[in-house]
Formats: sequence, structure tokens, C-alpha cells
Amino acid sequence: MVFWIACAAGLAIAYLLGSIPTGYLVGKLLGGIDIRKHGSRSTGATNVLRTLGKGPALVVLLVDVLKGAAAIAFANRFFAWLFTMPSVTPPAALAAQTFVPWAVCLAGLAALLGHGRSIWLNFTGGKSAATGLGVLMAISWPVGLGAAGIFGLVLAVVRIVSLGSMLAALSAIALICGLEHPLPYRLLVIAGGIYVIARHRANIQRLLAGTEPRLGQSSLAPEAGSKRQR
Repeated sequence: MVFWIACAAGLAIAYLLGSIPTGYLVGKLLGGIDIRKHGSRSTGATNVLRTLGKGPALVVLLVDVLKGAAAIAFANRFFAWLFTMPSVTPPAALAAQTFVPWAVCLAGLAALLGHGRSIWLNFTGGKSAATGLGVLMAISWPVGLGAAGIFGLVLAVVRIVSLGSMLAALSAIALICGLEHPLPYRLLVIAGGIYVIARHRANIQRLLAGTEPRLGQSSLAPEAGSKRQR
């Protein structure tokens, strides 16, 4: 029982790392505003860029990436450490080399959920793309770099952040499945990629309508249902 309680606590910590509301805090500290009441009402780096400028947006981007990587680094060490503690007895059928990757998978998903549904923002938040990149870099830097490269290429060609984020998520799924990785990591990237794309559903509607703003343009209107989704 102690083992499973410790595991639940580890997942909760991963969620809390992901839930740090970077965009909201930067908006309050540097701009004196609630970023959720401006632009697309997202707490992500793109909305911070449109609302507050490049410097604050860069801070948000870097911290959001780092918190995803930190959640994976913490999970790798924490769940492996549990198997070394005499006072925490795991079930006899569990082996650390089998259990830890699955626990890391759940921790990564918890971090993504924390960013998109932050407990500090009444379970609203951003779209988890930057935090997802941090998770990718921590579990497989080649996949993370590949996804980042696709994002950069799409951004350079069409200058639409949402399209770049979704294509990066799809490319991450393709790369993780094409390279040699443990099954839990593959499932993490597949589920995380689908989650990131689902968080962009309002952007997909605007892309189909031809109204999605390009980088450097202001948001045309607050996202439909943003109070529920952000």
C-alpha cells in the first residue's frame, strides 16, 4: 500500500510541475495583466508574444519546456528510487526495469494535463505544446529535435504557430514509432500528441475557415469557448 501511495504522490508532483502557470505569472509580474483576458486567452507563449512582446514570450517558452523536461527527469529518478527503499516494498511481481518506464509515461501525461488544466487557474491553461516538447526532449532528444525542426520549418514557411505545433506533434508520433523506443514511451508520445492536437481544435476551425492569424498578427477574436477550454 505504501508503494502505491508513493507512486500516486510522484504522479501528483509531475502534475504540479506541469501546472506551474508560467504565462499567467509572467503576465501578472511583467505586464500587470491577466493574460487570460487578452488575445486568444491562452496562457501559452504565443498569446504572451502577441500581448506582451518577445522577451516575456521567450521566458514563458523556456520555462514551459523546462517544466516538461523536469517532470520526466523527476519521474525517472523518483520511481527508480522507490525500488531501493527498504521501507517501501513494491509488489513481488514488479521489476524496476519494467515498471519505471510505465510510471514515467503516466508522469509525462500528468505534466501535460497540468499545463492544460492547471489547478492554480481553476483547471484552465495552455495547449501543452511547449511542455510537450520538454517531455519529448527528456525521453528522446532525437525525437524532440525532429519535432522542433518540423515546427521551425512550418513556422518559417507559413508563420502559423498552431499549424507548426500540430505538425510537430504528428511528426513526434511518427518518429517515436519509427525509432527503437520502449512501448510506454511510444504510448506517451502518441497520447500526448493527440492531446496537444485536441487542445488546438479551435485553431483547426480557424485554419479551415482561413482566419487563423499568422505570427506577428493580433488574434482576430477570442477563441470560441475559451473560458471553458483555457
